[in-house]
Amino acid sequence: MAPDVLTPGPAGDPHDLDVLGRKFRLDVVTSVTEEMLDPELVANLPVEWARSHAMLPVHFRSQIAVLTAQPDDLSGQKHLELLLGRELLPVLASRETITSAIERCYFSRQETPLEFLRDMDPLAATVIVESRSDDLLQVAENAPVTQLINLILLEAVKGGASDVHVEPFESRLRVRYRIDGQLYEQASPPKHLEPALISRLKVMAHMDISEKRLPQDGVARVRIGEREIDIRVSTIPVAEGERVVLRLLNRNTALLPLSGLGLSDAMLASLGSILQESHGVFLVCGPTGSGKTTTLYAALQRLNKDRTNILTIEDPIEYQLPDIGQIQVKPKIGLTFAAGLRHILRQDPDTILVGEIRDLETAEIAIRASLTGHLVFSTLHTNDAPSAVIRLIDMGIEPYLLAASLRAIMAQRLVRCLCPVCRERVPAENPAPVLPAAVKEKIGKKPIWQARGCPACLDGYHGRTGLFELMMVDAEMAEAIRTASSDSRRIYELAVRRGMITLLDDGLVKLADGVTSLAEIMRTLGKFG
Repeated sequence: MAPDVLTPGPAGDPHDLDVLGRKFRLDVVTSVTEEMLDPELVANLPVEWARSHAMLPVHFRSQIAVLTAQPDDLSGQKHLELLLGRELLPVLASRETITSAIERCYFSRQETPLEFLRDMDPLAATVIVESRSDDLLQVAENAPVTQLINLILLEAVKGGASDVHVEPFESRLRVRYRIDGQLYEQASPPKHLEPALISRLKVMAHMDISEKRLPQDGVARVRIGEREIDIRVSTIPVAEGERVVLRLLNRNTALLPLSGLGLSDAMLASLGSILQESHGVFLVCGPTGSGKTTTLYAALQRLNKDRTNILTIEDPIEYQLPDIGQIQVKPKIGLTFAAGLRHILRQDPDTILVGEIRDLETAEIAIRASLTGHLVFSTLHTNDAPSAVIRLIDMGIEPYLLAASLRAIMAQRLVRCLCPVCRERVPAENPAPVLPAAVKEKIGKKPIWQARGCPACLDGYHGRTGLFELMMVDAEMAEAIRTASSDSRRIYELAVRRGMITLLDDGLVKLADGVTSLAEIMRTLGKFG
């Protein structure tokens, strides 16, 4: 009879591990460092085998070792030794520690779509096979086209891309990633794979692969180990075939706090006072992709979710917020922003987030909800904060209702941050581009930096931050809104007189601080007013 084996529980109790280590005379590892991991050791080891056996070859004390949660699994250890062609030192670790290390190791593998295409059989079958797994780390068992798509998506996630564009042309197929708001071209699959690639993406998103004449929308869900990523898939017919855009929504992405968005201390203090309000409307304005939803999510995170009821209605739900009820708009079945907002008001909410005010009906319900004791957050597409007032009046909202309900309006943009490794100072005697007089006057003698480019960044930039202008609505501003005409200039001038920092002013502060470049500010704001 085989002896009883004490195995560590799901949580990997260190006491149990120590007992098991003494029993089998094995070293015990409680954490796996990056130096221990080596993607080359798992190059020919399927990720599913490593997961199911809870084994991973690593570097340990100048040797090649195998992390194991079951030291009596001798057949698994022998399999690894035959695969690697060497003896392996068994080292004990909890299943949880090994699983986490497996995901990190396979995620760091360097195989790229370019390398895969270089090694791919030119006559690879273009038949679409329904993949048995939606895990991007599980590549080897899939058909070539599925492997290629998995690698494209995995590289996009590693690079921090928000979108993947698949664009057919007469003689080639172009793939581009949108990273920090800019599109970067990637390795191009051969043109003959186009039908198979497009069809595979449609299968993933549960779309009709036979319909190529009409635009389609769908949603796919993939995994990278334990992480789940939702993908919104949109196809449109073009002259050369079908163009596909994939929007990557990583639901497990850590949300930024308000203090991490790029807001000044004064704006943070003003926003803090807004979040203390029991009712009213707070609007965030800007074009698509300017970070409006991220700002509102950060604001919601600051609220007391234990003592208040917070509900949202969104299209789409971009991130899962803990302890907050989120509703997905579904226009096909009548669940619009307006209809959903009506039902939310029957759920005894304290705070409501409306993803976007698109029409008069939604605007009216949001305004009246704020007047009946609710704090309402929403977004609007306008260029600056004062313009939001005129936009709502043009929609049909009475100025007196706006004056009574608005607490603040924030406008924002996103600019790329200069790479701290390679940024270089602009020569004072010959700046390029030439600094406008207004810029010189506001930044004084502070140094200005510009992008250069290095292996650690993309074109001299790494990450993004926000430019903000915050218009607080006090008694004087409310009176100006109540008597507002179709011209937002008077409201703008009053807001500036009362201390509103404009988008340009905030950008120039970040320019003088070396956070971004003049070229980025000009690209984002268009001109210096």
